[in-house]
Amino acid sequence: MSLNKDAVQVFLAVLDKGSFSAAARSLGRVPSAVSMCIANLEADLNLLLFDRSGREPRPTAAAQALETKARFLLQQFESLETQALALSQGLESRLSLAIAPELLASPWAIPLSRVAERYPALDVEVLAAPEADAINLLHEGRVQLALVFESTQFDSRECCQEMTRETLITVIAPTHPALASGRPLRMEELAEHRQILVAGRDNQERTPRFLQAHQHWRTDSHTAALSLIQAGLGWGFLPLSLVRPQLQAGTLIQLHLDNISNSGTLWVDLVWSRRRPLGLAAQYFIALIRQKPAVPI
Repeated sequence: MSLNKDAVQVFLAVLDKGSFSAAARSLGRVPSAVSMCIANLEADLNLLLFDRSGREPRPTAAAQALETKARFLLQQFESLETQALALSQGLESRLSLAIAPELLASPWAIPLSRVAERYPALDVEVLAAPEADAINLLHEGRVQLALVFESTQFDSRECCQEMTRETLITVIAPTHPALASGRPLRMEELAEHRQILVAGRDNQERTPRFLQAHQHWRTDSHTAALSLIQAGLGWGFLPLSLVRPQLQAGTLIQLHLDNISNSGTLWVDLVWSRRRPLGLAAQYFIALIRQKPAVPI
């Protein structure tokens, strides 16, 4: 069967223009070539597509029934060609991002929507992974980009671009025993109570970021951390943008400490590897981030 883009295009042109000659003009061909193409298509499908008994060919019921699928098929052919061209020019087959769970509320989806507009057939994968895991996935080549809090240590294997800022606050359930005294706590007093920590899956990581308490429970999920803290099983440092709904609902409260600030603002970085070339989609994503100054969320 010679059902290809050319045949579908000619079929639709005859439907749209109403005659072989008009279709030929729109396609820049001679009428005989259009007539031959339709005849071959009819033979391949074993269907009569146009009634030629009158002055101009009239589409048969079969042609009308096939029109919608033919238009969809033409779009698929064009999408395939566009994707193949982009791949030949350096588009990756899949764009993968690893995002620290606490940063899932940051504005990463907005530039990603622009990437999707430019490369509509691109496969995209978004993984939620604690900071250490996200960076490991980056160095292993499992993802091309990682969205994490700014690192205090320079790594020559990495490039980064500041994307936004995030305010971390100390949160606790209103029923937690630490609040029984009714007075502001000092940090050393809070450290005596269990901390809920969002951290990587490597238990050998000795000093996870934000660890302050003598005892802590770890999770790689911000959703689990929220549930544990709301249940009164511990306190934690979490992004304001993440816990704002819980603060408004009263299921969490912002803990006020007596001797230090209970909040801090950290930069959020988009990180990629120097050792692996980036595809067109990843490059465009980075370019979009660079277009706008980093702002708090």
